[in-house]
Amino acid sequence: MRRWFILALPCIVGWVGACSQTPAEPGDGAATAAPCIDAAPDMRIAIPAGRFVMSENPRYPEEGPARDIAVPGFAMDAHEVTNVEFAAFVGATGYVTLAEQDPPPLAGAPPEMLLPGSAVFQVPTADDPNWWRWVVGAQWRQPEGPGSTIEGREDYPVVQIAYDDALAYAEWAGGALPSESQWEYAARAGEPVVDTPLGSEGAPTANYYQGVFPQRDLGEDGYEGRAPVGCFPANGFGLYDMIGNVWEWTAEADPRAPGSAVIKGGSFLCAANYCARYRPSARQFQERGLGTNHIGFRLVYPAADGQS
Repeated sequence: MRRWFILALPCIVGWVGACSQTPAEPGDGAATAAPCIDAAPDMRIAIPAGRFVMSENPRYPEEGPARDIAVPGFAMDAHEVTNVEFAAFVGATGYVTLAEQDPPPLAGAPPEMLLPGSAVFQVPTADDPNWWRWVVGAQWRQPEGPGSTIEGREDYPVVQIAYDDALAYAEWAGGALPSESQWEYAARAGEPVVDTPLGSEGAPTANYYQGVFPQRDLGEDGYEGRAPVGCFPANGFGLYDMIGNVWEWTAEADPRAPGSAVIKGGSFLCAANYCARYRPSARQFQERGLGTNHIGFRLVYPAADGQS
């Protein structure tokens, strides 16, 4: 069911009306931000077949147990699907996302949840201790609601995308959402497990939350919200932002929550003191009918000829 009254959002579960600062403009980074790639459509990386230990070094119960997995070769988007890519899809098909549609009738729902909109993170205050709120009018073109925009942020990851929206884009693009094992294998890229994405000199190598969540993001990685794709070093396979920036949908259902799917990778809201899910093995379930302003996606494709 779409937009149930209780939202299972990454890192929190609670009432929209009870889970909620006005959010910072996403991607307004400090001058220390790394140079970003020139993102382009169809930037795909061939991922070779191999084996790896899935869920190695689990931190939360739902991440285990560790097991050896064989993964056939495939191709994967080098970066998260961007606003400009999603706009091309909408322009070609006229597609309307779930956040832009009238929600189904729901007895007892607050009036605002009967209007098109979506979930937006906000920093709690003494007057409003909630972390998340339902914002009427929030959708992919205005991710934080009316007054926000993606203008000038064409190379940022598209957000406020529900599971079915991602599936529709995948069908149009000739790809698919990755399985959880594909996603985690690609994120690991044959590299050792690390608890926190830090470089050799201790600088962040991904867009996540530095500071005490949810009160203040110090922005030591150069960003206090979403970043353009490809602003941090690629992993060993050449994939960008597999960790941090925005969570990514996978094709996997989560048995703990009917109607949900597994998301991977963490986001700019993952912090050391809470929801430290900026690791390949980390996983979280998300209601399929609900997007947020920190969930996006990327696609996988069949292996190229001769790749096994």
